[in-house]
Amino acid sequence: MGVTDVLIVGAGPTGLVLACDLARRGAAVRIVDRSPVPPRTSRAKGPNARSLEILDDLGVAGEVLAAGSAPLPMLKYRDRLPVAETDPWADSAPSPDAPYDRGRLIAQWRLEEILRDRLAGYGVRVELGREVTGLAEGPGGRHVDVAFAEGRTERARYVVGCDGAHSSVRKLLGIGFEGTTAEDQVMVCGDVDLADGALDRTRWHQWFDEDGAVMLCPIPRTRTGWWFQAGPERDGRGRPLAPTADGFRRLLARHTGLPGPALTRAELLSTYRVNVRMADRFRAGRVLLAGDAAHVHAVAGGLGMNTGIQDAFNLGWKLGLVLAGHAGPELLDTYEEERFPVAARTLDLTSERLRATLEAIRRPGGGLDAAITPDTTGLGVGYRWSSLARGHAEARQAGDGSPEAPDAEAPKAGDGSTATPDAEVRAARDGERPAPRPGDRAPDAPCVDAATGARTRLHRVFAGPRTTVLGFGPGSAAVLREVAAAYGDAGVRTCRVYAAHEDRATSAPGEAVVDDEGHAAAAYGRGASDGTGTGTGTGTGTGTSTVVVVRPDHHLGLSAPAADARSVHAYLHRLHGAARSAERFSGIGGRRR
Repeated sequence: MGVTDVLIVGAGPTGLVLACDLARRGAAVRIVDRSPVPPRTSRAKGPNARSLEILDDLGVAGEVLAAGSAPLPMLKYRDRLPVAETDPWADSAPSPDAPYDRGRLIAQWRLEEILRDRLAGYGVRVELGREVTGLAEGPGGRHVDVAFAEGRTERARYVVGCDGAHSSVRKLLGIGFEGTTAEDQVMVCGDVDLADGALDRTRWHQWFDEDGAVMLCPIPRTRTGWWFQAGPERDGRGRPLAPTADGFRRLLARHTGLPGPALTRAELLSTYRVNVRMADRFRAGRVLLAGDAAHVHAVAGGLGMNTGIQDAFNLGWKLGLVLAGHAGPELLDTYEEERFPVAARTLDLTSERLRATLEAIRRPGGGLDAAITPDTTGLGVGYRWSSLARGHAEARQAGDGSPEAPDAEAPKAGDGSTATPDAEVRAARDGERPAPRPGDRAPDAPCVDAATGARTRLHRVFAGPRTTVLGFGPGSAAVLREVAAAYGDAGVRTCRVYAAHEDRATSAPGEAVVDDEGHAAAAYGRGASDGTGTGTGTGTGTGTSTVVVVRPDHHLGLSAPAADARSVHAYLHRLHGAARSAERFSGIGGRRR
């Protein structure tokens, strides 16, 4: 019996993103779904800003942007009359460190089509009509035996349940899914067609009345398609009725004043109840959970699909390194370590946003914009508490070559990380951007390819399934050479970031970019530098040569002075195993090993 590296159960956005990430790493990945046809759902309205960065890394952001539309202004009504219009993104704009300042509206089924096509390019196709009915640890705990409804049993080194809130994988593992279901908070949903010209398609229309609500948002790249959401009809005892096309027509006529026949088609009908639940754990040996299989929460803020996509991006590179033999299976423990607190915070955030929205719609002019805050972009999510977030002083404690750096709840002041809380306060007071700390999302920055002169961005440098080591300042060149020699064949790339005025005679291996407008220096707390290592800025590391390790999921792992090569070695050792030659990391600035 052959053994698959990773079997993914569930072919929604979470499972597809994970499959694409693993397939491009060369893993033997399979993805199954119990639906006999590609799953089709209407609820998620598109990726947020952070998910767009992930889709960009996977090479499909261009298709997603083309197939979708920008978020629309919201037109709110009361008693069928327009009373207010709000554009939640009116004051938002792309910035050098975050070129995606808002999400994108796109039908979920269309996003899944794009991801399935990308996956097919790696020779992997979704296996439809396959339902998992059993999971058992194989002999010696080296694989999982997976039983299917058709009677076959297959083996995989790892299994990931991405099969939604009713996850069979989670139930087979016996993992609890504690939380609450608000039976009184019910919404009916579906995709509908309205008569051509019935409503302005440049607005998201929202009718909130004392006795119910209807929301209609145009589905991008369709002529007459709309997302329909509404408070349900109820029977004589106040119980919600199941959604039907005729029921949608009655709701439309009651709240909007449009004639019922203006709704010409209704499909993908469903009833949504507010569930706030989270799995007791995200890993049981060689089986892991991601997306709705691990956590569900209120729809407010649109974070359901996005949290799952970001779960997948966190897990994919860790599975890839373990499967390649670079890291031990304990690296997979950091998936739950990092994503469990994020999921818990997301449950709290979405519940609070739902409360704010329900309060807002009681007043004329209130609407779904109450659910949108900077937190819902996903750009602020980080893992400062993680054992993978290392200031250089912490990493030096593992400088003996041990793969494990000491655990810490959060970076401590004075640990040599790129910033401390006090430093962040000082930077804000002085009008400067605080430098990112280990665990934070790695900022983007426009720059120039030093070899070709073409415009590029740091996130383009980071793209693909590798760890990136950035070098700022002339003193970083030696460390970059050592990293390239020791880890260049183990999934690590190096990139020298030159200041615009810096002498480029000090060459370094790998890629090189020119920070011609100073955005990279600003984003990474480098401040102003004269290119000689005697800069004048105030960020930690400013005026010194610095090395920054960026994980494959675009989060900072380590920031250290270039003189502390041993910290860089210790960190890379944990992710990528032993260097080809330990002598290459002789500890510049310290004793030889």
